[in-house]
Amino acid sequence: METQGDPPAARTFEAAPGITAIDTMMAGRAAVTAAYLIHAPAPALVETGPTASLPAVLAGLSALGVGPDDLAHVVVSHIHLDHAGGAGALLERFPRATLWVHARGAPHLVEPARLVASTIRSYGQEAVDTMFGPVTPVPSERLRGLAEGDRIELGGRHLQAVDAPGHSYSELFLVDSSTGGVFTGDGFGILLPDVGILRPAAPAPEFDLELAIASIGRIRATSPSVLLFSHFGPAPDVDRICDVAVERLQQWTDAVRGALDRGVPPGSIPDVLRELTADETRAAMAAGLDVGRYEYLSSYDLNAGGIVRYVTKGPARPPRPVD
Repeated sequence: METQGDPPAARTFEAAPGITAIDTMMAGRAAVTAAYLIHAPAPALVETGPTASLPAVLAGLSALGVGPDDLAHVVVSHIHLDHAGGAGALLERFPRATLWVHARGAPHLVEPARLVASTIRSYGQEAVDTMFGPVTPVPSERLRGLAEGDRIELGGRHLQAVDAPGHSYSELFLVDSSTGGVFTGDGFGILLPDVGILRPAAPAPEFDLELAIASIGRIRATSPSVLLFSHFGPAPDVDRICDVAVERLQQWTDAVRGALDRGVPPGSIPDVLRELTADETRAAMAAGLDVGRYEYLSSYDLNAGGIVRYVTKGPARPPRPVD
């Protein structure tokens, strides 16, 4: 039995050949957010989880034999704190590692004040303190920006970056050359394996329905072998998941648009989405499944806010290209 101060138990499992998932135990809950270790001569960790998850990530890496001087690369799919919030603190523990992130998001990890403030507006200060923890700035000399087609060489295999806006303008899909697996970040939404419900991830202000669907279509055309969800784990049924992800994005957006057209106030839109998914939610709860974990990652309130903004104001203006 663990007591206060004990290191967390390492929870790891094989996600694909040469790729091991580490449960970051985000918010103290299992199977919410995953980081992935790619085994290679220059090992890479994909996703860090938030700083609050650092003990679980360190325990997982230690159990996999990765010491302070062993990790060569840390790669994040985008800059949201449940994916990249722990990057700065992790780099302090692995002094030889380089951090890779979409070039659009890189400045926000070097100077994270605006990113943290945005997260507080979405979640509230208490949730940010307990669920995410503090954000350590990343030294600019240890950070590399990625753009479409860039490759991270790991020795015998590589990761290739695919620009994937829709959820965030800093979103990347990352394709593993060895397995054909794709790290999806939040670009496909949230799929908790025991529950089996795919929920969109459409937060304000950068949700863009057309871009999200196009990003899924582009990566689908590459015939991935498996989708490696940050939330949570591998999904080998690629074609079905692609279909469901697009269907859900369109369905939820249409439901919000229709409700607003009927005069439903924006503050009541979360209830519209709850009603839309009531049958599957009740069925999952009746089966004893922990549906509440979705609220940590892609709550009805966050989705409602993002889709309402998209429907009423149109897509957010993309950031200026990075030189």
